[in-house]
Amino acid sequence: MGVKRYKPITPGLRHKVSYDYSEITKFEPEKSLIVGVKRGKGNGRNNRGVITCRHKGGGNKKFIRLIDFKRDKRNIPAKVIAIEYDPNRNARIALLQYIDGEKRYILAPNGLNVGDTVESGEKVSIKVGNALPLKNIPVGTSIHNIELKVGKGAQIARSAGTFAKLEGKEGKYAIVKLPSGEVRLILSECYATIGEVGNPDAKNIVLGKGGKSRHLGIRPTVRGVAMNKVDHPHGGGRGKQKGYKKPTSPTGVPAKGYKTRKPNKPDFYIISHRK
Repeated sequence: MGVKRYKPITPGLRHKVSYDYSEITKFEPEKSLIVGVKRGKGNGRNNRGVITCRHKGGGNKKFIRLIDFKRDKRNIPAKVIAIEYDPNRNARIALLQYIDGEKRYILAPNGLNVGDTVESGEKVSIKVGNALPLKNIPVGTSIHNIELKVGKGAQIARSAGTFAKLEGKEGKYAIVKLPSGEVRLILSECYATIGEVGNPDAKNIVLGKGGKSRHLGIRPTVRGVAMNKVDHPHGGGRGKQKGYKKPTSPTGVPAKGYKTRKPNKPDFYIISHRK
């Protein structure tokens, strides 16, 4: 697992840093665990066809890998038979084969290798890749793939190189420090996986050229000050000038961050905010 640089023989390669894919052991996905994507999906539009997320569209075709975020096949050992690349996320995925023959994908933790055995359940050992309820995990353990609601499936700490830390237990809640720095309460019945998410080198990747962004489905961004007043609050004027009170999106939403949490919504579960 690592990155590689290129000789600057073209402008696009001059700053490019990409994966060396040394940890990948299988290059074709498991056919029983992939689904196609509907045409037009992922272009930033909602169910009414209105663009709600700008600068998205195009990109290479790719299959969705069905990841087991619930880890609900309990107390049945599974062997890691491959580490694969997933075009839909920056983490690697591990292909498991259970002793009954069923295959599933999970996020590949750092240190999980082909041939290792993993398991999920209340009484399984504290080992990288095993999934347990928070109440059965020792305080101070690094965890990832954490549920927020019992049985819903993991929602926290799923991107490459991230992990949370179990800092304590209080009644029916566990105290977890998230990757953002926020400390919050999570029901101790919720499942989490031991270890850190793999591929920590994801943060060192440099695309190198605009075409690579287009391959990923990211379209060009035009500055608001370069537009007409009818198209953006920052637009208009003779020449480049700042004639607006504060930076906003085209729809007038503040662009530099503002509080979106409703004032009457209690912060019972949040012990310490990330800021």
